[in-house]
Amino acid sequence: MAEIVNLRRARKDKAKREREAEADANRRRFGRTRVEKDADRDTAERTIRTLDGKRLEPEKRD
Repeated sequence: MAEIVNLRRARKDKAKREREAEADANRRRFGRTRVEKDADRDTAERTIRTLDGKRLEPEKRD
């Protein structure tokens, strides 16, 4: 026989899992220190400068 499932409980459990997943994503996105954010920004800027410096033809800006 099949297991009886309470649909209201299943819906609440699903909503809880979604909230927890969103909270985890927000912790990863916003739960960093200023030093970590600055380091990531500096790394990104350094990468862009390095790639721009290695271009054979400069980018045309209008």
